[in-house]
Amino acid sequence: MGKKFVLNADDFGMSKELNKAVLDGYNNGFLSSASLCANGSAFSAAVNDILPECPGIGIGVHLNIIEGKALTNCPMLTDKSGNFNKGYLFFILNSNNAEFLKQVENEFRAQIEKVISQVAVDHIDSHVHVHAIPPIFKLVCNLAREYNIKFVRTQFEDFYLIPSFKKHLKISYIINLIKILLLNFYSSTNKKVIVEKSLQTNDYILGVGYTGMMNSETVEYGLKNIDEPVLVEALIHPCAYSKNIINSHSEEFKITLDKRLEDSIRRMGFEITNYKKL
Repeated sequence: MGKKFVLNADDFGMSKELNKAVLDGYNNGFLSSASLCANGSAFSAAVNDILPECPGIGIGVHLNIIEGKALTNCPMLTDKSGNFNKGYLFFILNSNNAEFLKQVENEFRAQIEKVISQVAVDHIDSHVHVHAIPPIFKLVCNLAREYNIKFVRTQFEDFYLIPSFKKHLKISYIINLIKILLLNFYSSTNKKVIVEKSLQTNDYILGVGYTGMMNSETVEYGLKNIDEPVLVEALIHPCAYSKNIINSHSEEFKITLDKRLEDSIRRMGFEITNYKKL
C-alpha cells in the first residue's frame, strides 16, 4: 500500500470561518479531506458555496451530539429546546442503555442522511471522538455498512514528543495523555469491529496528544518515526479570518498552507491523499 497521509479538517460547516479555511486549505495548500457537520450553522454555505470550489476534496460525516441543535427528538441527549447538553462521561456511563443507543442511532441516521443527500461521503468520524466509545462505535459501523460508507475513523495514536518543552508543561497536555490512553484502549476493541464489519480505518491518528496545540511541528514529528506502509490521518480544526477564533485553530489553519511541511511529508515517503481515493 505504501505510506498514506490524510490531512482532515473536522467541524466543516460549523462556521463561516471554518468553511473559508477549508476552501483556502484545499485550493492553496494540501488539505485533502474535511468532515461535514450536519447540524452546523454554516452547513448550507459549506454545501452550496465551498464544495463546488473543492471538486477533489474527500468528505466525511462529522457526527455531533455534543453541541448545537439536534435533528431529531432525543431528550436523553438534549435540553427542552433540543440543544445538546451532555458530556463525554455521560455517554460512557449510558453507552449500554438501550433507549440511549436508540436515540443516538436515530440522530446519527438523520445526520448521515442529511449529509449524503448533498454530497458523496467517504468516511465517518465524530465531534470530540464520541463514536470511539465501543457500543456507540459498533452502532456507527452498522450505519456505515447500511449507507455504504467504507471508512470509519479510529483513534490509535503512538506516543511521541516534540522539541517544544513548554507545551509539555501545560495541564492540557496531561489531560491529552489521558485521552490517548483511553482512546488507544477503545481502538484496540474498535479495530476488531472494523474487521468484523468488513470496513476500513486509518492505522494511526495525529491530533489527540497535542489537541489544542497542533501546528506544523506536531504533524511533522508525529510522522517522522513511521516507516511501515500505513494510513495516517491528522485531524485539525482550521479556522481563519476572524478576531473571535481560538488562536490554536488559527495555527491549525497555517498547517494546511505550509509548503515546507508538505514537502517534508512527501520526502518522508508519504502520499498525500484522502479516503475518496483509497
